Amino acid sequence: QMNHTKIVLDDYDILLGNAAYLLNQYLANTSYSEHFVLVDDNTVEHCLPLLQQKFETYQILQIPSGELHKNIETCQQLWTHLMNHQANRNALLINLGGGVIGDMGGFVASTFKRGFDFIQIPTTLLAQVDASIGGKLGIDFAGIKNSVGLFKNPKQVIIDPNFIKTLPNRQILSGYAEILKHALIADKDYWDRLYDLKPLELSVEVWNSIIIDSLNIKKEVVKADPFEKGIRKVLNYGHTIGHAIESYSLDKDKDPLLHGEAVALGLWLEAFLSVRVGTLSMTEFADIEKLIHRLYLKYQFSDKILTDLLFYMKNDKKNTKKGNNFTLLQKIGKSKHNCIVDDERFIMEFNYLAK
Repeated sequence: QMNHTKIVLDDYDILLGNAAYLLNQYLANTSYSEHFVLVDDNTVEHCLPLLQQKFETYQILQIPSGELHKNIETCQQLWTHLMNHQANRNALLINLGGGVIGDMGGFVASTFKRGFDFIQIPTTLLAQVDASIGGKLGIDFAGIKNSVGLFKNPKQVIIDPNFIKTLPNRQILSGYAEILKHALIADKDYWDRLYDLKPLELSVEVWNSIIIDSLNIKKEVVKADPFEKGIRKVLNYGHTIGHAIESYSLDKDKDPLLHGEAVALGLWLEAFLSVRVGTLSMTEFADIEKLIHRLYLKYQFSDKILTDLLFYMKNDKKNTKKGNNFTLLQKIGKSKHNCIVDDERFIMEFNYLAK
């Protein structure tokens, strides 16, 4: 039995430890009319067995995996399924999967009959360190990521670092990008500790401590600003460009970048932007660049990407009419949100880097 760690938030707890044990604990203390479990093709095979439940009493809802399916059509199928099973407001939905499952499952549960309870069991490193705090739910609509959704908290989040062992390397590195982001925006010591680690060789115990550190950083930021009016925007570091690159790649590439791979590029590009607008030192930028290039593949930007990136950035919730809203670094461990960079400036800097 692994030790259990509890991170207490205002409305719910995040529990780290053995998922099967923690889920049983939760279910033993609640009385729901029905338990639904949402899985995708990957988690039904690799993660469901780790829960070791007697699933006869559960309704398993399975959807295809991937961001491509995070849309209203999939929600309609899930709502239909719930309707056909006469699900009521005393049901529970257990979301077992990565960010797509958590975002969409939570959205489906929160809207069906005006909402029933759900818990998150994030199975990717990305979802464990990123989606588990903050209550953001939603789906992609009209080609724009997360453009329809709401804020609603789960009843509980259960994180089991053993799920990391079920992930392909690319998925581990994708999640690691968000961990690097947490260090860059808030904690220089944490960055120094991560700097020499080899994320593909870490033990479950090391992951456990890294996840706790990352979640504590995110917890403080979200607590200070639950609805993203101000300081919480620092969590968007790497994401203004990162999301645009991700949308571009999803559109154009046969084998699109994963979210964290696009964010890693965003961390690098936005650190460069920080140097150019005069907030970050070149020495610290060189450090960031070295680590990103050591862990992540270079991405071949075509000449045409700029107009597309600007188009995606214009549609981003974070950006204003005046220009693109960036979080930039002042130094490693200290960030500044609401830095407006106009298109001309952005194009100039981007061209400089893309050479």
